[in-house]
Amino acid sequence: MAELYKLTASEAAALMEKNEITSEDLVRACLARIEEREETVQAWQYLDPDFAIDEARKADAAERKGPLHGIPFATKDIIDTADMPTEIGSPIYAGRRPDADAPCVAAMRDAGAVLMGKTVTTEFATFNPGKTRNPYNSGHTPGGSSSGSGAAVGDCMVPLAFGSQTAGSLIRPAAFCGAYGLKPTHGTVDLSGILPLEATLDTLGYMARSVDDLATYYATVRGLTPEPVPDGIGRAPRVGLCRTPYWNKAQPETVEAVEDAAARFTELGAEITDATLPDTYADIHESHRVILNRGLTVTLGHEYAEHRDQLSERLQTMISDGFEITDERYAAAVEHADACRTGLDDAFAEFDIFLAPSAPGEAPEGLGMTGDPVFQLPWTTLHAPCITIPYDTGPKGLPVGIQLIGRQRDDDTVLAVAKWFDTRR
Repeated sequence: MAELYKLTASEAAALMEKNEITSEDLVRACLARIEEREETVQAWQYLDPDFAIDEARKADAAERKGPLHGIPFATKDIIDTADMPTEIGSPIYAGRRPDADAPCVAAMRDAGAVLMGKTVTTEFATFNPGKTRNPYNSGHTPGGSSSGSGAAVGDCMVPLAFGSQTAGSLIRPAAFCGAYGLKPTHGTVDLSGILPLEATLDTLGYMARSVDDLATYYATVRGLTPEPVPDGIGRAPRVGLCRTPYWNKAQPETVEAVEDAAARFTELGAEITDATLPDTYADIHESHRVILNRGLTVTLGHEYAEHRDQLSERLQTMISDGFEITDERYAAAVEHADACRTGLDDAFAEFDIFLAPSAPGEAPEGLGMTGDPVFQLPWTTLHAPCITIPYDTGPKGLPVGIQLIGRQRDDDTVLAVAKWFDTRR
């Protein structure tokens, strides 16, 4: 019991229900882990240990509300919290104090969960890195923009954390930091109180250390009664090995992980066949760029006009590029993205899920960039639910993940197949 910080949310909840540990026990263990590791990892933007302990004591004194009662969680610093600053990774908003929790945070607190603090985000949840380091090797990126959440969960500082994804901001840091990450179907929860970048792409996401935890977390935020994740879908899953049009960007460790996972699926009785996306999907990354950068001219237009000198050069370039995009080019990108979304069911054909890379490889060395989102942004643009599972380590000893993708609004199948595979592999 000495290393409570290593418990998954589900494991901790089971012990709390049997009165073998308290929320305060778990929160104190997480705080001790943070104290030990934060100087190296730098995952936290805001942390008040006394506040966290007080919240845990309140949870211990209250009637148990459900499976996340007393479980600590963190939230990316683009998500509003009434008790803490929300500074969205920019000096422009240093010290900003929202009046209320975002609905996703409120849902967790209503369920009895304990808000620990705010995790580091990149600048305005885009590409300019924050201070966070990869917990496996501090000379490597943790990914972005949910860098602090990925590092905090991957390093066992907290069992659950919110992230978000507009390009590859959740799946990539989860994969780089050895966490489980769920990017659900776009539009499944209320995003008010969360920094908007581009409404047709923004998606709230979840990080944890097991598939069960992801499912419980996701259900809680949607206001549903969490149920155990089914052990599969009642038959052998039909899996499409989808290397995507960007397979040439996969490093050897990712190629090996995906192909090994495909072989393991086969050994477990799954039907696995190569799945090829239509040629029109090869350009989806360009449509994503056009839609996002044009969107930034609206959502960050004020900051660009009034505080340009406080924006990074890269973010200035993205916004200025957006202003150069013509109405015709934007309309064509939207039409292309819509057509690809509409055709996604046909692309799946008889498959239940796709198996694909989570990221090109291990987290790249260096802290000036957050890594390439090429294996995440197609699924973001397509509004498809995705889960990354830690699968292996690469030649430098850093995590390598695999990604499972489902049809729009078929999040339950993705979770069920992920559970089935993860418990058997």
